[in-house]
Amino acid sequence: MLLYTLLAGLLFGLYFSLIGLGLNLVFGVMRIVNLAHGDFLMLGAFLAFWLFTLFAVNPISAIPIVFALFAVVGLPLYYLLVPRLLKARDPEMLSFILFFGLSQVIEAITTIAFGTSERSIPGVQLGIVIATVKGLFVGHKVDNGPIEIFGQTFPAAWVASGVVSGLAVLFVYLYLYRTRLGYLTRAVMVNREEAIATGINVHRVSAFAFGIGLGLAAVAGVFAPFMLGSITPAMGVEVTVTSFTVIVIGSLGNPLGTVLGGLVYGISYMFMQSYYSSWANLLPYLLLIAILLVRPSGLLGRQVRRA
Repeated sequence: MLLYTLLAGLLFGLYFSLIGLGLNLVFGVMRIVNLAHGDFLMLGAFLAFWLFTLFAVNPISAIPIVFALFAVVGLPLYYLLVPRLLKARDPEMLSFILFFGLSQVIEAITTIAFGTSERSIPGVQLGIVIATVKGLFVGHKVDNGPIEIFGQTFPAAWVASGVVSGLAVLFVYLYLYRTRLGYLTRAVMVNREEAIATGINVHRVSAFAFGIGLGLAAVAGVFAPFMLGSITPAMGVEVTVTSFTVIVIGSLGNPLGTVLGGLVYGISYMFMQSYYSSWANLLPYLLLIAILLVRPSGLLGRQVRRA
């Protein structure tokens, strides 16, 4: 039971890292708090659901479509909302208000369009894809049922989510540390004013970061039916709270620190579910209070810079 809970916690921890990764990237670059983050994850979940329902697109196959669509949408959305916001005296506080309103608008429109019914995707669809990939390597047909890891069996959807989440973290690392745009992004994260003084087009850099952040949230939404249960238009608020918990545990403004926060949250979540399930819903709030009291800058100890 202990080994199963630990391994499951690692799989969920990787997924929670993916949930918070885009939010922390946006905060690190722009110093704005996107309270609509969970709603974009919800929209990604609905897009994956409708691609599967209408066109029989497997969720894993839908990932490039979902990411590209939301990343492209993020570019004009950035120029529509953020530049004016950053000119304010207190952009962080105003971002709370602005994106809270955006969150309510998204939830209301989605509720009107799709209703309040819960929706989900059969987990066997991911199992078929994983079995096919494994079959290519081992040279024979593989059962598409649960997957065994260190003697413990887990749903194929959990394993697929963990793998994709790990690849997403690798993508962000390569983007930040192995590309010219990533170097510029990190320069903006360190000091926006100095980046402007050196001639960096901070709006272009920030727009790309904003688009990537929304794309990552949408990709996390693809796995929401398997990892978080059924999807509804009202799920955004709870997901946003979870995202904040993850990035506060790691460190605000450090996207890769989100991985540590996600793993801590995922393992804690699975232990709560296994041994104190009645308290599991309180976990995000308990962890937030504990971290803010003991180590306000997060476990990695990075101080949050001032604008």
